[in-house]
Amino acid sequence: MSPATTPAMTTRTTHGGDAPEVDVAALGELLLGRWADVRRQARALAANPDMHKIEGLTHTDHRARVFGQLQVLVREKAVHRAFPARLGGGDDHGGNVAGFEELVTADPSLQIKAGVQWGLFGSAVLHLGTAGHHDKWLPGILSLDIPGCFAMTEIGHGSDVASIATTASYDPDAGQFVIHTPFRAAWKEFIGNAALHGEAAVVFAQLITKGVNHGVHAFYVELRDPATKEFLPGVRNHDDGVKGGLNGIDNGRLCFTNVRIPRTNLLNRYGDVAPDGTYSSPIASPGRRFFTMLGTLVQGRVSLDGAAVAAAKVALQIAITYAGERRQFTAASDVDEVVLLDYQRHQRRLLPLLATTYAASFAHETLLAKFDGVFSGAQDTDADRQDLETLAAALKPLSTWHALETLQECREACGGAGFMAENRFVSLRADLDVYATFEGDNNVLLQLVAKRLLADYSLEFRSMDIGVLARFVAGAAADLTLNKTGLRQVAQFVSDSGNAQKSANALKHEATQRRLLTERVQGMVAEVAGALREAAKLPKDRAAALFNDHQHELIQAAHAHAELLQWEAFTDALGTIEDAGTRRVLARLRNLFGLTLIEKHLDWYLMNGRISMQRARTLGPYINRLLAKLRPHAADLVAAFGYGPEHLRAPIASGVERERQDEARDHYRALRASSGAPIDEKVLLLRKN
Repeated sequence: MSPATTPAMTTRTTHGGDAPEVDVAALGELLLGRWADVRRQARALAANPDMHKIEGLTHTDHRARVFGQLQVLVREKAVHRAFPARLGGGDDHGGNVAGFEELVTADPSLQIKAGVQWGLFGSAVLHLGTAGHHDKWLPGILSLDIPGCFAMTEIGHGSDVASIATTASYDPDAGQFVIHTPFRAAWKEFIGNAALHGEAAVVFAQLITKGVNHGVHAFYVELRDPATKEFLPGVRNHDDGVKGGLNGIDNGRLCFTNVRIPRTNLLNRYGDVAPDGTYSSPIASPGRRFFTMLGTLVQGRVSLDGAAVAAAKVALQIAITYAGERRQFTAASDVDEVVLLDYQRHQRRLLPLLATTYAASFAHETLLAKFDGVFSGAQDTDADRQDLETLAAALKPLSTWHALETLQECREACGGAGFMAENRFVSLRADLDVYATFEGDNNVLLQLVAKRLLADYSLEFRSMDIGVLARFVAGAAADLTLNKTGLRQVAQFVSDSGNAQKSANALKHEATQRRLLTERVQGMVAEVAGALREAAKLPKDRAAALFNDHQHELIQAAHAHAELLQWEAFTDALGTIEDAGTRRVLARLRNLFGLTLIEKHLDWYLMNGRISMQRARTLGPYINRLLAKLRPHAADLVAAFGYGPEHLRAPIASGVERERQDEARDHYRALRASSGAPIDEKVLLLRKN
């Protein structure tokens, strides 16, 4: 049965009384988004048992299994979507990422290894190369006749791509580039397909010609003899072996000792070298050229964002299903144990994570649409590309960290059963652990976002005349005085008049949440900008030291910005829901997301005078009331994710727990009704007394 036609997806759930209804099928369609059909196709493929991870395999067997699964993807035409129609592709960039990220439900190793082959290696040839490169190599890349590597990261440089040390020096007499690794810290490291399967690589190196270093460029380099599978002269590798996760991928190191390649193996869309060694580029600025080249490879971050959201959905669907069936402790009855999800603490553990997952899902759909607009050419200006890079750099850290938090909390919420490999939490968490540091370390990415926020802040002032700027400074000073003296808090307190309900009602309003979340971003950016305003006038070392002194605040500001983006995406999605009951439930879920963010950062709001103590005291109790209202809809909200048993593959979410609990209840019910039931010792003691 396909996920689009599972019983949970075709019913409209009611909960009696005046409780709102949730149209699960319509909500599921909303979550599937613009590329719903592609997602259905990908989920059908991920449902195939031949594509599933088998726990307990050796890393050698797991690698062989995943490589075989890549061949299945080729046969099923699942890898062609983003490539040119003239080569059998579909020119569908957003759909391509939407399909690939769903593979995480089958095996994260499959999703990542497929991403290496077609999302990195193939896409680098497509986006950094030109027509001759496409015709020569893309057919083999698409068919898997040329398994490849994306050799950018170096063991000694990590996320600092601009400083990589591998060189590509041009020899005009031979018409060749010489690829060379000058020292051990320049070995290409953590390279997917490098240990076993890769026969070629896109290698990033410093292009040197006529004694001038023109910065990082990409080169197509053959690694192995296709017939013997042996490494070619000058190429060495090292197998990374067993890792903490993703052991279906043969990661390794690569080293090049004066490896010669033809001049035409330079992927020359953004920079070319003539036979005589003359360098040319359509982009004059070296810095802009570098970021343009790297920007064409942003889809890795986009797909990780989506895959992390999918993993969080799977985890929550398993954990909330289990929590709605598992019973423990007779707190509310002498004879019946309480369902776990009826406990407030369990709701506090899982439902805010559910709200965040919805927010991240809607934000990812926004990111995917932006990505498709840029790469399809529909909206492909410099500003659009910068916005895409910033959006991806903002959302990928939050979604990957959220997935890890969700998997861990779901594991703990399911007790010992959650620790069993068969229920997938521990395996998924191990596999997704590295998502936080590859395709850009999360903290480095947020620092990039912060720099963009500072640049936008600076540009805003640069365009103002002195009168406007003076008024802004006066306004900022007045606002600071208002907050620091607590006058705003006093005003809130007077407005609330000591009425807790009035305080809570103010917080649940969309406009209030928007203002509080926005003010936090603006306030943090303004504070850092003020602290750094003299940096441009300082010597380089002192400027760097000043920047380093405020690095934490920079990253926190970017984090706050990304949270605001998620909240706004959730709010925008609410406006598209036509069904009143579904919209009411989703509004509560959005409020839960917004208010838990405010609660999480309550220290900032209190210290900066943005919220009164009276209003702050109402926050926790109101969140608890929201949880109680959302509790009846929890099963519907995870059912709308649309994953069937073939995707979850967790016994505790299969209904077996409900069967066990029902059997136990029937047993004790029959025992109580019989004359042979033993008497509780405590009852005897009461009788004696």
